[in-house]
Amino acid sequence: MISSDTTQPPIRRTLMLCLALALVVFHLGLIFSGLVPNLVSRPVHLALALPWIFLFAEGGFFKRTSGAVLCLIGVAASLWVAINQNMLSDQYGFLEGDLQFAIAAVLLVVVLEGARRAIGWPLPIVAGLALLYGLFGQHIPGEFGHSGTPLASFLGTLTIAEGGIWGSLTGVSVNVVAIFVIFGAVLNAGEAGQGFMNLAAAAAGRLKGGAAKVSVLSSALFGSISGSASANVASTGAITLPAMTRLGYPKRLAAAVEAVASSGGQIMPPLMGAGAFVMVELTRVPYTQIMMAALLPAILYFLAVWIGINAYARHYDLKAVAKEDRPARRQVAITSAFFMVPFVVLLYGMFMAEYTPQYAACMAILAGFALLFFNSQGLASLPEILSRLEKALLSAARQVSVIASIIICASIVIGVLSITGLGVKITSLILSGSGGYLWPSLFLTALACLILGMEVPTTAAYVICVSVAGPALIQQGLDPLQAHLFVFWFALISTITPPVCGAVFIAAGMSDENWLKVAFTAMALGIGLYIIPLAMIANPAVIALTETPLLALLAAAKIGVGLGLISFGVIGFTKPLRKVVAIGAGLLVVFVGGL
Repeated sequence: MISSDTTQPPIRRTLMLCLALALVVFHLGLIFSGLVPNLVSRPVHLALALPWIFLFAEGGFFKRTSGAVLCLIGVAASLWVAINQNMLSDQYGFLEGDLQFAIAAVLLVVVLEGARRAIGWPLPIVAGLALLYGLFGQHIPGEFGHSGTPLASFLGTLTIAEGGIWGSLTGVSVNVVAIFVIFGAVLNAGEAGQGFMNLAAAAAGRLKGGAAKVSVLSSALFGSISGSASANVASTGAITLPAMTRLGYPKRLAAAVEAVASSGGQIMPPLMGAGAFVMVELTRVPYTQIMMAALLPAILYFLAVWIGINAYARHYDLKAVAKEDRPARRQVAITSAFFMVPFVVLLYGMFMAEYTPQYAACMAILAGFALLFFNSQGLASLPEILSRLEKALLSAARQVSVIASIIICASIVIGVLSITGLGVKITSLILSGSGGYLWPSLFLTALACLILGMEVPTTAAYVICVSVAGPALIQQGLDPLQAHLFVFWFALISTITPPVCGAVFIAAGMSDENWLKVAFTAMALGIGLYIIPLAMIANPAVIALTETPLLALLAAAKIGVGLGLISFGVIGFTKPLRKVVAIGAGLLVVFVGGL
């Protein structure tokens, strides 16, 4: 785990700030510097991320010492690739000499170990198995073996060419994801988070079950920029969970509301975490189109959560937030500006000025940076400003580095799938296992996403699943964007679905409640996470908001009615027969006669 302790010795703290500043300046500079060769920008991206994975991390003497060694050789190998990019581009991914073999081995080991230290074992294990398959798969009998690739070509394609760890996914991490992560870090360093909470409290606090609805709105707003369900629970939950408990909410309900709302942040435009930007690269669909396609399904998800909260509020007689605990209108207006101004700049840049998303995000970062000099009372003090700047830099560097470790490690898997043709074979397996029918393929894909997403972060689970299952779904008639959104949604369900449900674990721990009780309540509240991806297949018009807005709204209304019935049936405190009728009617409305 990357250390978040800012009470560091002066020399270490100064080093952290200098490296964080270098990382932020490098990524922002790429947007304004014109064309930089990929074999320069992508290795430097890794070199800047490695210190945050290996050096500035918690652990004992051995971990720190081994981390320092791995960081040193990893940075050296990455910079060697960047310095020699002209020579390497003429080798067409074929290693020459012992030094290059050593560089390749170092890079692969460092990437695997960096991902393990950042996020745990599962993703590096998957990537390691992929490497073993690429190296020895020619000895596997039958159709799942491959013909073999020369070692110099196999390792070279992964490490010195624009494939493997320097492929297009890493390019997304360098050029887009890093920029939006910096944007989120700048917002969070100021009073944007308080603005989210105040706006949510003003909008929903007076309603029945108001504290839960405040959690839903604030988590939707915050989660879109954080891109992590777990981080969302930890941040907004620190405020909303005590508020719900104080108002008499059952602990399992309070924790479930926070887990479900925080999980939905990754599907809520405009930012949607890192997954949307990876989707841009994989589908070649403009970011603004993906954002509009995802809008109505995300609203439907939170609508289903809202309906579920209403059912619980009636049953438990959950009160609204007391008037004295709700922020004054003036306070809401002032603090909302801390996130509204940067968001307006971002959306204006993308939709009105038609800048690229990353250029628009740079403009929004500058607006957010200017707001760090102010608080809700006016001009901030110098120590407060410096503290905010430090927080923004350190948070941006840590988050960029973790995402880089995930994406670069996942790129090993994608590279092996491409080199060996394994992706095509798995696609054929899905097609044959489903008998050539779409819906069985969808259920097989959903199951794969759930299993892979249990320990692998959402973005990595989405990338790997869509690489092997996406082509099968597209061959069976799905639009590419439809297939990608389906996989992306199901890559997220493991956040609330046992046996491994990260958002539930954190929320249950913060509420001191049994995690299994929280998980079952979260699954009921978050029923939309299971239904809406399937509804997008049955009602493709719902993601065509830009092309056919009227049909999209009609499809959303239809799905909304069905979701309401299903949510009432699953959660409603009524007779069993009524539950069955409501669920059956909801499924019919959602899936029969799709628009």
